Amino acid sequence: MGGDLGFLAHEPDDAVAVAVRDVEPGTATLAVLGREGQREVAVTEPIPLGHKVALVDLAEGSEVIEYGQPIGVTSRAINAGELVHVHNIRSTKWQPRH
Repeated sequence: MGGDLGFLAHEPDDAVAVAVRDVEPGTATLAVLGREGQREVAVTEPIPLGHKVALVDLAEGSEVIEYGQPIGVTSRAINAGELVHVHNIRSTKWQPRH
Protein backbone atom coordinates (compact mmCIF):
# COMPACT_ATOMS: atom_id res chain seq x y z
CA MET A 1 0.00 0.00 0.00
CA GLY A 2 1.16 3.53 -0.78
CA GLY A 3 2.58 6.03 1.71
CA ASP A 4 0.77 8.34 4.11
CA LEU A 5 -2.99 8.50 4.42
CA GLY A 6 -4.45 10.95 1.91
CA PHE A 7 -8.22 10.63 2.31
CA LEU A 8 -10.80 9.64 4.88
CA ALA A 9 -14.35 8.53 4.09
CA HIS A 10 -17.03 8.36 6.77
CA GLU A 11 -19.08 5.43 5.40
CA PRO A 12 -18.12 2.57 3.05
CA ASP A 13 -20.62 3.66 0.38
CA ASP A 14 -19.67 7.37 0.36
CA ALA A 15 -19.07 8.81 -3.12
CA VAL A 16 -16.51 11.29 -1.78
CA ALA A 17 -13.73 11.39 0.80
CA VAL A 18 -12.01 14.29 2.56
CA ALA A 19 -8.32 15.06 2.10
CA VAL A 20 -6.42 14.86 5.39
CA ARG A 21 -3.47 16.63 3.78
CA ASP A 22 -2.76 18.35 0.46
CA VAL A 23 -2.81 15.57 -2.14
CA GLU A 24 -1.14 15.83 -5.55
CA PRO A 25 -2.17 13.84 -8.64
CA GLY A 26 -1.13 10.21 -8.49
CA THR A 27 -2.02 7.45 -6.07
CA ALA A 28 -3.18 8.22 -2.52
CA THR A 29 -4.35 6.03 0.35
CA LEU A 30 -7.99 6.03 1.51
CA ALA A 31 -9.30 4.81 4.87
CA VAL A 32 -12.92 4.51 6.01
CA LEU A 33 -13.79 5.45 9.60
CA GLY A 34 -14.33 2.43 11.80
CA ARG A 35 -13.20 -0.04 9.10
CA GLU A 36 -10.01 -2.01 8.91
CA GLY A 37 -7.85 -1.83 5.84
CA GLN A 38 -7.14 0.85 3.32
CA ARG A 39 -7.26 1.15 -0.44
CA GLU A 40 -5.63 3.29 -3.05
CA VAL A 41 -7.34 6.08 -4.95
CA ALA A 42 -6.14 7.45 -8.30
CA VAL A 43 -6.15 11.25 -7.95
CA THR A 44 -6.31 13.25 -11.20
CA GLU A 45 -5.84 16.80 -9.90
CA PRO A 46 -4.56 18.52 -6.74
CA ILE A 47 -6.94 18.15 -3.77
CA PRO A 48 -6.26 20.65 -0.96
CA LEU A 49 -6.47 19.70 2.70
CA GLY A 50 -10.12 19.54 3.81
CA HIS A 51 -11.53 19.32 0.29
CA LYS A 52 -13.31 16.34 -1.26
CA VAL A 53 -12.28 13.86 -3.94
CA ALA A 54 -14.74 11.81 -5.97
CA LEU A 55 -14.33 8.10 -5.26
CA VAL A 56 -16.62 7.06 -8.12
CA ASP A 57 -17.75 8.54 -11.43
CA LEU A 58 -20.80 10.75 -10.91
CA ALA A 59 -23.13 11.74 -13.75
CA GLU A 60 -24.51 15.27 -14.01
CA GLY A 61 -27.51 15.61 -11.68
CA SER A 62 -26.40 12.75 -9.40
CA GLU A 63 -26.71 12.87 -5.63
CA VAL A 64 -23.36 13.09 -3.86
CA ILE A 65 -23.23 10.85 -0.78
CA GLU A 66 -21.04 11.68 2.23
CA TYR A 67 -21.60 10.52 5.84
CA GLY A 68 -23.96 8.00 4.22
CA GLN A 69 -26.30 10.91 3.36
CA PRO A 70 -26.87 13.08 0.27
CA ILE A 71 -24.95 16.35 0.63
CA GLY A 72 -25.46 17.79 -2.84
CA VAL A 73 -26.17 17.26 -6.50
CA THR A 74 -23.57 17.39 -9.26
CA SER A 75 -23.84 20.34 -11.63
CA ARG A 76 -21.76 18.45 -14.21
CA ALA A 77 -20.29 14.99 -14.60
CA ILE A 78 -17.43 14.32 -12.17
CA ASN A 79 -14.87 11.58 -12.75
CA ALA A 80 -13.39 9.51 -9.94
CA GLY A 81 -10.23 11.23 -8.70
CA GLU A 82 -11.45 14.78 -9.36
CA LEU A 83 -11.90 17.60 -6.86
CA VAL A 84 -15.52 17.90 -5.68
CA HIS A 85 -16.29 21.50 -4.70
CA VAL A 86 -18.62 24.42 -5.47
CA HIS A 87 -17.61 24.44 -9.16
CA ASN A 88 -19.20 21.01 -9.77
CA ILE A 89 -21.66 20.37 -6.92
CA ARG A 90 -24.66 22.25 -5.57
CA SER A 91 -25.46 21.80 -1.90
CA THR A 92 -28.90 20.46 -1.05
CA LYS A 93 -28.69 21.53 2.58
CA TRP A 94 -31.01 24.50 2.17
CA GLN A 95 -33.05 23.17 -0.73
CA PRO A 96 -36.69 22.15 -0.19
CA ARG A 97 -37.35 18.41 -0.40
CA HIS A 98 -39.94 17.28 -2.92
